[in-house]
Amino acid sequence: MTFLKSVTTAAFAAAMLATTSLSAFADNVVIGRANEPSAIDPQFSRTGNNQMTADNMFETLLFTDANLQMHPHLATEWKNIDPLTWEISLRKDVTFHDGSPFTADDVVFSIERTDKVPNSPAPFTDMVSTVAKTEKIDDHTIRVTTKRPNPALMEQIGRVFLVSKKAAENASLEDFNSGKAAIGTGPYKFVEWKPAESLKLVAYDGYWGEKPDYDNVEFRFIANDAARTAALLSGSVDLIDAVSPADVARLEGEKSIKVYPIESGRLVYLALSMRDDTAPGVVDAGGKPIEPNPFRDARVRKAISNMIDRNLMVDRILNGSGVASAQIVPSVLGGYVKDLQPTKPDADEAKKLLTEAGFPEGFGITLYSSNNRFPGDGDIAQAMGQMLARGGLKVNGVQTQPYNVYAAAATKGEYGAYIFSLGASTPNSEGSLRSLLQTYRKDAGTGGFNRMRYSNAEFDAMLNSAMEEFDHETRMKKLEDATKIAMEDQAIVPLYFQKIYWASRDGLDFTPNLSERTIAQDVRKQK
Repeated sequence: MTFLKSVTTAAFAAAMLATTSLSAFADNVVIGRANEPSAIDPQFSRTGNNQMTADNMFETLLFTDANLQMHPHLATEWKNIDPLTWEISLRKDVTFHDGSPFTADDVVFSIERTDKVPNSPAPFTDMVSTVAKTEKIDDHTIRVTTKRPNPALMEQIGRVFLVSKKAAENASLEDFNSGKAAIGTGPYKFVEWKPAESLKLVAYDGYWGEKPDYDNVEFRFIANDAARTAALLSGSVDLIDAVSPADVARLEGEKSIKVYPIESGRLVYLALSMRDDTAPGVVDAGGKPIEPNPFRDARVRKAISNMIDRNLMVDRILNGSGVASAQIVPSVLGGYVKDLQPTKPDADEAKKLLTEAGFPEGFGITLYSSNNRFPGDGDIAQAMGQMLARGGLKVNGVQTQPYNVYAAAATKGEYGAYIFSLGASTPNSEGSLRSLLQTYRKDAGTGGFNRMRYSNAEFDAMLNSAMEEFDHETRMKKLEDATKIAMEDQAIVPLYFQKIYWASRDGLDFTPNLSERTIAQDVRKQK
């Protein structure tokens, strides 16, 4: 079955009626984004929609480039005094948007605040989980003491968004959303956020780094793929992200449009909840919840994996815009296991495993997914439902929701079987393994994205060993071993890595990146 999306007449008309583009003026750019943030507070939610919003206004100790490699940024250098102690030097020529100086006080405050933001649907806890103490040495030097040896400390705290202590210390979420507390050191300053509509920014004249090409930026949040494409074609926006694979060929055929493809580090996967004795939506023939939870049995998880035709999903549903996967990071990152490759669907093996697990006739299941987080997510869910039905399960429904609603519900454990994604954000697999598969412990700050509540002591032990290994080659080998343990246990069901696209009109260039971010600093005037 092939799902195709096209620019409808209604969507095109809607785009034509949009507010006149700021790009009518030379130093202004309008960007059509598929999803919007849930808040402006950069530490509120570690989700892509929030982080790419924060990246415009707030900065981090390290800068992550288009290939996920990390470089000095607001931290200029660092050293190990001993295995538990790090000394970090900070950039001196930096000011916040309100003109106040950036100092060690702001960094100490930001690191300590990271895991204390109330009601976070996706906390940054794992970035600071090994931090025992952060101290100011002088205005531009801090000392971090860790709970255990942690060679990846800078990869972790280096991604913490830094806020102004003065502006954020007593600020509420609404203070950030209104702009009152949205005071960063980034290239752009907050102007106005209209939820479900737009975010407006203005270049910060006092920015310490490379000056952005555009003075004024407007992000318009256009969830519908066809409407986003229509807005680009009509000229009401200058750049769009999350281009539907079905629209790529058409846009490539337009002389005034440029398309930017990249194979991303975002893994789309099927999560099977193991957090409770029963799993939401998993029922017997009579419609009653099954206890004990079938998903706690690795044989059931493996059976479901054997029902899925990943290549068909990529080729037919996504028009080739993906790379089938059997593990958590793509081949360009450290910790990738070369001999761990996706297998073809095997209905006989799936039936055998279900029978061994005590479900020869299968069981009922409801599948959940977002419908606007990434191109084709709703279509993938429908196709997945058909595959599971053919594999021997009774699919009672496929339910999709807008991502902002969906992500919060998934974090609360409201779904049994659900499609989610995780974008790699570090040079190797450690960050993804830690956040997605390490045993969830709120007090220890581990497993921040482990919504399934998967737990495997052998995996945890190998991952912990890798996390304390300072020799690079040995560390990468241990990360590979940890991945093998988790995938042999079918901790999650990997589906594919996205191939994603942006598209722009003539007059500007865009730098695509593995992290999928769509930020104004990556938009440049065409030379």
